[in-house]
Amino acid sequence: MPQDSRLDTYPGAILKEAEIRIQEFGLIHIPTVYIGGGTPSMLGPAGIGRLLSGLEKLWNQGIQAPGEITVEANPESAGEAFLKTCRDQGVTRLSLGIQTFHEPSRRAVHRVGDGALLQERIRLVRDIFGTGFSGDLLTGLPWQDESILMQDMEQLLAYEPGHVSLYALTLESGTPLASQVMLTGAGLPDPDRADALWIAGRDTLEQQGYGQYEVSNFSRPGMEALHNIRYWRMENWLGLGPGASSTIIDDAEGRGRRFTVNPDVDAYISWSKRDRISREAAGENLLIEDLDQLTLIKETFLMGFRYRKGPDAGLFRQRFGLDMETCIPQTIARWRNQGLLESGPLALTKEGLLFLDAFLKAAFREAEKNSALLKGQHKSIENVQGL
Repeated sequence: MPQDSRLDTYPGAILKEAEIRIQEFGLIHIPTVYIGGGTPSMLGPAGIGRLLSGLEKLWNQGIQAPGEITVEANPESAGEAFLKTCRDQGVTRLSLGIQTFHEPSRRAVHRVGDGALLQERIRLVRDIFGTGFSGDLLTGLPWQDESILMQDMEQLLAYEPGHVSLYALTLESGTPLASQVMLTGAGLPDPDRADALWIAGRDTLEQQGYGQYEVSNFSRPGMEALHNIRYWRMENWLGLGPGASSTIIDDAEGRGRRFTVNPDVDAYISWSKRDRISREAAGENLLIEDLDQLTLIKETFLMGFRYRKGPDAGLFRQRFGLDMETCIPQTIARWRNQGLLESGPLALTKEGLLFLDAFLKAAFREAEKNSALLKGQHKSIENVQGL
């Protein structure tokens, strides 16, 4: 998300790109919208208002309006005016990045705002959006034990969110977060203890009526994140803004393209300010990657088996000309025999999801061996649906 004076021009840049891409791909329906990137709340009420009203104008120009609009927000920048603007301009779902209420853990991972502010902002979100909001929590944090995690969950669930995301902290060497944790000397739980913390959190959510419908996502019935389900089902999506990517798949050929926007914010804003952007100039800020059938099959597994219902079997057959049972028969048989794959639809069991990485490695190896079964040649890319 851009900073400082660029915040004033960023909504207009996004809207300019939206118009260009919608025309370029011939969109007539955008089922869901997700305004994310971590800190859209930094735009403030005026900025988010300009962005949402600009998108609404697109729906009034022949684009079928989305059934779900989500906005991410950080508690420290999501004040009452921002939240009410979102609600009044059609946002149906607010995703709030909480992570933890525990002060030592928050300081160790450089989170802004204290527990009192968190409580105030969650109360505001609950008052304005009812149960139509999601709260994110992290496990495996510095100084965290099961008692602290249970306190976090109790405090969040007291506000009755319709959706909860429960993520396990991952520290990658050389990242700012990893450096911050090392500098503070914060005590991280060992890997086994970190895994046990996440499982304890999962079990608590399920006991409280939140169904696990994806590896890290839980919801009350009917309150799943529809936008994210599109990713897990490997449906087409359109990403806007610096660093965003779009994936467009030709279902008839099982091949696709990925368009990734230049991550340079200044270059992006400068590009959007041109009076006229020709067809050639429209692609100047994009990196285009061709996706062959094997790549898409592996991505379908990568995303689809995160989802509790598993990949869409019918869409898989339509795209690739074969069933998943034909593509990875040995992996399926082995994991079913171990009780980690459902006996009906091709989906990992609750316990099988804990070993997702191992399953994917086996599935990828077998898919590569069986790649000669794949069909056809790439002809065209059409019919993008998703923003």
